[in-house]
Amino acid sequence: MRRGWKPLLVTAAAGVVLAGCSTPSEPQVTFYSHGHSVTVQPAQYCDPTGQKCSPPPAKPAGELRVPDRQPLQISVPGEVADAPWQVVFLYRGINGQQLDSRSPVFRPGERYAYTLDTPPDGTHLEHVEVQRFSAILTPGTEGGVEFGIGGSWVLDVK
Repeated sequence: MRRGWKPLLVTAAAGVVLAGCSTPSEPQVTFYSHGHSVTVQPAQYCDPTGQKCSPPPAKPAGELRVPDRQPLQISVPGEVADAPWQVVFLYRGINGQQLDSRSPVFRPGERYAYTLDTPPDGTHLEHVEVQRFSAILTPGTEGGVEFGIGGSWVLDVK
């Protein structure tokens, strides 16, 4: 009877090893609010030089309900935090106007998380994007230089 169990155990162990090998190669960002979270694949992800970019996923944006007046917590992995990054967000004001803003740019290794507090006046958060900068510099529209975006993770708020 024991002989029948050995192949089954070997097959099960092989399945666990293979499942461990199927982890995604691009970093993922986790968004959390009010007891729920969603992990998002990059909508765009390139190497630091901007030369090699992965194809965008079929569904480039995650979705999460973020109740008004509730914070949105964002957690990024080392592949994102090891480069300059920021959070860009869009709100819908109580009068219907669209408002946009952004976090400061975080230096490499400075932060692995960011909490976005929504305004207390009934303004509704609609869209959030984590942007990881690349090493590509381009001339700025108003002088100076601008860094290219080497990766972006997008959340649509329900």
